[in-house]
Formats: sequence, C-alpha cells, structure tokens
Amino acid sequence: MDYLRLALDEARKCTPSPTAFCVGCVIIATYPPNASQPAILARGYSRELPGNTHAEANALAKARSLSEDELAALFPDAPDPLDIDAILENADIYTTMEPCSVRTSGLAPCADAVIAARMKRCFIGVGEPDDFVKCEGAQKLKDAGVEVIWLDGLEKECLEVARMGRE
Repeated sequence: MDYLRLALDEARKCTPSPTAFCVGCVIIATYPPNASQPAILARGYSRELPGNTHAEANALAKARSLSEDELAALFPDAPDPLDIDAILENADIYTTMEPCSVRTSGLAPCADAVIAARMKRCFIGVGEPDDFVKCEGAQKLKDAGVEVIWLDGLEKECLEVARMGRE
C-alpha cells in the first residue's frame, strides 16, 4: 500500500485536465531477484513528459533512460553489466488507475508497454471508469501473463485525484 501512496503523490503532480485522468505510477524492482531489498526504479505521472504521455509510459521511459552508474547505485549486488530489460522483468508496477488498453490519441496503450517490458506484476488502485473509453487494460495484462493485483482501500482517493480539474 505504501507504493500506491507514492503513486498517488505522483498523480497529484499532474496538470489537471477536463479531458484526461491524472494518474501516478511507481516501478519497484528487486534485482538480482534474490536481493533482500527492492528499490524504486522510476516514478511517473500523466502529462509529465512531452507528447500527451501517460504515467506508466513515463515511468518506463525514465527507467530505460537510467545510466549504468545510476542502475549500479540502485542495485549494488547485481552482476555487471546491468541490463534494464532484465531488471524490468523482475519489477512490479504500481499505478493509481488501471493501465489504458486504448488511446484515442493513437499513441500506444500503457497496458501494451507493461506487457512489452515483460513486467511480472501490476498493482492497481482503481479501475478506469468509462468516461472516455471502455478500458480493458487489466484483462489485457492478465491475458499476457502479467499478474494483476487490485489493491483495496484507496479506490475513492485514486478516483478523486484522477478526476482533478473535471469539476
């Protein structure tokens, strides 16, 4: 639940929009897989990076942009050379809202990005309401072998933050 609270902190950084949700995301990795402590690999929020970007895509882009030195500092027990793809395969993603399965902008959906990164688990704060599109991100993830875990207790807060700017 602590990581979902961090994702909510990210979502609150979003510039509110009447036509889009404010979503936050945190990627946590344990690498090598037998390491005792996980590390925060990356954080992201909607519209953080240029180009109508979503939280999950931004966090993944930031993770992929980490230098070898930055990765070594995060994962001091990992063997050299560090491989971001191997790290992501051992990572969990926490997102305040179900990863999108459709983008009306034509950009790649976040569920596809999580699947392409071969992440093992996705923790979700709340399902995406049908305000803009019918989202099937969680099912898409499950169909691809990603374990989907719905976190109970913060749904109302996740939805309130998601709808900032839509009064």
